[in-house]
Amino acid sequence: MAETTKIKLTLEGKKRYEAELNELKTVKRKEIAENLQTARAQGDLSENSEYDEAKNDQAKLEARIKELESILRNVEVIDESDINNEKVHLGSTVKVHDREYDEEVEYQIVGSSEADPFNGKISDESPVGIALLDKAVGDVVMVETPDGDLELVVLEISM
Repeated sequence: MAETTKIKLTLEGKKRYEAELNELKTVKRKEIAENLQTARAQGDLSENSEYDEAKNDQAKLEARIKELESILRNVEVIDESDINNEKVHLGSTVKVHDREYDEEVEYQIVGSSEADPFNGKISDESPVGIALLDKAVGDVVMVETPDGDLELVVLEISM
């Protein structure tokens, strides 16, 4: 049997996925079941677009539930007590100085399933995430990105 890959999450990320799964199973399933029942009551299902839409919504919901269950079944929570702030690790929050734009930026390094770049959460598998891992305060990091090269100076590491 193939070994499953562990999905690394922060404790916050795990709790967020658990809450979403609970919401989908308890609230959204019920809403979709009611939508299906209402659409069925309208008669001929072969030409009923509301019924088709409700069935599609149900399929998407069940797919997301399976995805979340799989993630949570294979989750490895990052133990923040094992991490020090001397070097950047998964779960670290890193303040860097971007020399090109002369600005400070803060990133949290997270597992790929938890990444949300628009909210400062970058994957440990992204170019910036890879470059920052194991770096210390004062280190200068060169990162090749699709938008060009970045030169970052690590200013601060926290949890």
